[in-house]
Amino acid sequence: MTETRAEIRLPTHELRDDLPFFTKTLKMRLDMIYPADNPEIAVLSGHGLRLRIEKGAAEPPGTIRILTEDPDGFAGGQRVLTAPNGTLVEIDELNPRLVLPKTEHAFVVRRLADQAPWVIGRAGMLYRDLVPSRLGGAMIASHIRIPDGGPVPDMVHFHKVGFQLIFCIKGWVDVVYEDQGGPIRLTAGDCFIQPPEIRHRVLEASDGIEVIEIGVPAEHVTEIDHQMTLPTAQVRPEREWQGQRFVHNVGAKGEFRTSRLPGFLARDTTISENTRGVASVLVLRPDGGETRWTLHHGDILFTFVMKGSMVLEGEGKEPFPLQAGDAFVIPPGLRTRYSAASGDLELLEVSLPGVFSTDQL
Repeated sequence: MTETRAEIRLPTHELRDDLPFFTKTLKMRLDMIYPADNPEIAVLSGHGLRLRIEKGAAEPPGTIRILTEDPDGFAGGQRVLTAPNGTLVEIDELNPRLVLPKTEHAFVVRRLADQAPWVIGRAGMLYRDLVPSRLGGAMIASHIRIPDGGPVPDMVHFHKVGFQLIFCIKGWVDVVYEDQGGPIRLTAGDCFIQPPEIRHRVLEASDGIEVIEIGVPAEHVTEIDHQMTLPTAQVRPEREWQGQRFVHNVGAKGEFRTSRLPGFLARDTTISENTRGVASVLVLRPDGGETRWTLHHGDILFTFVMKGSMVLEGEGKEPFPLQAGDAFVIPPGLRTRYSAASGDLELLEVSLPGVFSTDQL
């Protein structure tokens, strides 16, 4: 097998000044140096990086980021250093703690008819942003579709999130998850909760597949796992990732019961139970009864219209006629009412936390 190496070249004015910094302070290994009588080039390696420091090189000094589990102990507590050759070095956490921004509450209505742009995202999927403000970074809600079905060019990956939901509203998609056995088909009305950092891979989708994806916080990292092969040999349905279990909820098996909203029934997806109350995901349908004004005391309350039509009324606001493809967010303390619901209306309601109170007015 032919060996191949890659190097990043950095300039230097005096190699003897740089070597102690890179070998002692940054703990890199000297692999090569020449010419012997008056060294002008040195090659060093460490931390997954290979550097070629060359006297008179035309490149600018650049920036090196070193990620470590002990950033305060790596370089004597220094987080930002400058090498003698001018290279900036930043020392940071290898696995930083997930930060959940404080929610910036707002009343949001996003209608499909407003022609919000679809953008090409990861693995060639098309994304439509349902909450452009992202409530100050607290959450992201995306309407995702794959126009042409077939195999999806995905890799084994995971997300560093606090909560993540995939709810299928049209078509089907096959996904394989760590410790959950072979591929699982998600069809319209079904949902997955993807616990933080569970490895998974999208395999194949039908033509025109559409899903709603909710992520908390809005900005979170997706990492590729080049080592794991899915499916894994072990099957552990009871396993938890940061206190959350994987959920595959099948819509056709659910039962509708009394909801927090007068005039509506709700189907629970068991997500509140399996996330220890981090979030709740319900499907709402009208029961034919009278609706009333209500206000809630939760943090985030997001709703997507999956079928039918309704009118969203908010205190001090013009009524919003809504139909399939529209979405809205109701902030805590705002009086609202769902009226003029069509018989086929079906709503996807996602709340954080999973348990909160609602006042009927």
